[in-house]
Amino acid sequence: MQPPFNPWPRVIARNLLAGLIILGTGWTLGYPWITATALLTAALGWNLLQLYRLENWARRGGRSEPPDARGIWGEIFTNLHQRRQRRLRRVAGLRRTLERYRDSASALPDAVVVLNPEHRIEWANPTAARLLDLEWPADEGRRITHLVRHPDFLRFMDPASAPQESLNMPSPLDANRRLEIRLVPYGEHQYLLLARDTTHLHRLEVMRRDFIANVSHELRTPLTVLYGVAETLEDELVDQPELMDSVRLLREQSERMKLLVDDLLMLSRLETGSEQGEQTWFNPTKMLRNLIDEAELLSGDRGHHLALDAEPDLEILGTETELRSAFANLLFNAIKYTPAGTRVTLSWSATDDGGATLAVDDNGPGIASHHLERLTERFYRVDDARSQDRGGTGLGLAIVKHVLLRHQGQLQIDSELGVGSRFSCHFPPHAVRRCEN
Repeated sequence: MQPPFNPWPRVIARNLLAGLIILGTGWTLGYPWITATALLTAALGWNLLQLYRLENWARRGGRSEPPDARGIWGEIFTNLHQRRQRRLRRVAGLRRTLERYRDSASALPDAVVVLNPEHRIEWANPTAARLLDLEWPADEGRRITHLVRHPDFLRFMDPASAPQESLNMPSPLDANRRLEIRLVPYGEHQYLLLARDTTHLHRLEVMRRDFIANVSHELRTPLTVLYGVAETLEDELVDQPELMDSVRLLREQSERMKLLVDDLLMLSRLETGSEQGEQTWFNPTKMLRNLIDEAELLSGDRGHHLALDAEPDLEILGTETELRSAFANLLFNAIKYTPAGTRVTLSWSATDDGGATLAVDDNGPGIASHHLERLTERFYRVDDARSQDRGGTGLGLAIVKHVLLRHQGQLQIDSELGVGSRFSCHFPPHAVRRCEN
């Protein structure tokens, strides 16, 4: 790239040559001082005239062609005009790019709303009018929380609330239409709010949950009867060993089916958000001791080494029955799926951020990393043969995940083959406190 042309050497040389000629002429004629004064006055007047023309052109916005001038002033006028033209071309290019992006966003089937740091609307596409009842440019500059007043949306947008990846809520225009809301930060504290119509997915999910709940409920009674009959037959056929194996198998499988139905019903209640007990402050230490005792019975002669490490003055806000189910699933899974003699530790402790963690650690065989993300899926099994042998339903970790969601907690799974596994339930600071003495 060539360096920009520097006009100063040529201008200085030309003006110096002209000045010397004029001064030499005045000296020859015998008027050196008058000639010098006239020369300086002419130079000053000419430069003041060009300065006036520059100021007048700039005051009018520089939209017209620049004034004609020679020398350095001509170069200044030309450079300023060229720079303005380049800036106008850049602005026009940016405007065309912005219009293309806006046209693309306008064509999206999802609502797109651009928010400033104060959550005021800067732009919204036409879909936002159909899904969120937002009109642009009529609503430009207004806070979105003043226009969308659903309580869940206000909590979702509140910076002081616990952050959520997404929000499912009804549309402000139609309560039967379901929306998935996401807030994506970008740039200098700007936000992009996206809303997607998930009505059909919501209906499918409701149908699935209702089907599972209804089928599980209908199966519960006949399975209970079948299990009772199997127990009775087992007691009556003690003297007939040729039939005992079949009756015992019938009882074990009916018991397994009963446990599966119970887990399905509980998972259905958790997913629908129904029948949640009142959340109260309680100390889980006694509950954890009872779980250790039950785990020892479950381990039996397999000889697991169980330990409890709990801070005795740490309370939690929640539904005790639901949390007990979640903690029991984690602890009993460690007993079921680790070899005899494995060390299993149940811990309850505060975290540095003021929250708390319930963790189950073991030094068992561990779980391969590619399984970890799917462990909380319904019926997902790392080893089908071992799971069926231990009598698992494949729903335990799914129940744990949904219990924690209802308590604003998170499940973290860490495992390494040959080292062991750690299942941690993390609870936020507002759900934890120290016992008041």
